[in-house]
Amino acid sequence: VQLQASGGGLVQSGGSLRLSCTPSGRISGLKLQAWYRQAAGNERTWVASITAGRHKRYADFVEGRFTISTDNSKNLYLQMNSLNHEDSAVYYCKYTSPWGDIWGQGTLVTVSS
Repeated sequence: VQLQASGGGLVQSGGSLRLSCTPSGRISGLKLQAWYRQAAGNERTWVASITAGRHKRYADFVEGRFTISTDNSKNLYLQMNSLNHEDSAVYYCKYTSPWGDIWGQGTLVTVSS
């Protein structure tokens, strides 16, 4: 199974984007779905995660601006509002099952000042 991340792009500061992550096939025993991001020259950082389709957690820097969600098809979403320059990064989705982690290829978000 592969994950396809999409929805990134160029947005002005204060704008919004909605990222999506779609699995190519069925994933059994899915335990956790998460978003990470990696800015140029920095390490990959956890952004948000959701377990059992409803228990959500966010990194402190999100500050109520992002919302993670999923649907019955195990697609994963990240609604990002009030974006600022510091949010510019490649965003990756990750699914965790009993057989390990699956990472998406990343989608680039660029926030202009």
